[in-house]
Amino acid sequence: MPLVKAGHVVEDRFVRVLDDAPVPDGIPVILPATRLLADARDLVLRQAPTGVLWPNDRSIAELAPYLDWVAVVALVFPTFRDGRAYSQARLLRERYRFRGELRATGQVLRDQFLFLQRAGFDSFEVTKASDAAAFAEAVKRYSVFYQPTGDGRTSTLRARLARVASPRTQQEFAP
Repeated sequence: MPLVKAGHVVEDRFVRVLDDAPVPDGIPVILPATRLLADARDLVLRQAPTGVLWPNDRSIAELAPYLDWVAVVALVFPTFRDGRAYSQARLLRERYRFRGELRATGQVLRDQFLFLQRAGFDSFEVTKASDAAAFAEAVKRYSVFYQPTGDGRTSTLRARLARVASPRTQQEFAP
């Protein structure tokens, strides 16, 4: 499955490990949520990056204690009509300040790409190779946004205020 990251189609260096399969040493892995939670004490000692495949029907609060050492959180879109992973992404970026890789996986459609990116996703598993190129190109399409969101980009309002405001006013409008 192609992976789009930072506007480029890249090879996924993470290997998915099933619930009962052994976790290989020295290789970046993505584990199911139940496996991560059950084996967290052992996994924190791994010498390679560890990620988690987090379903959209689980609370992000359960994952919060592990965010300091989790390298990737892959949020699942089971159908294109189910948007709960958007809310999970915003929570991870804005409330829990997760700065690792946030990956969209499952039924990720090219029509949703900009919304996914604005919610804080920075990598995308796409099912069709033709969609991968469209995703990679869409990263470059827009540079200015009106709404503040989880992707960390400054909104147009904040940028304008920063240009014209005094140092005191800038402090008042700081996030």
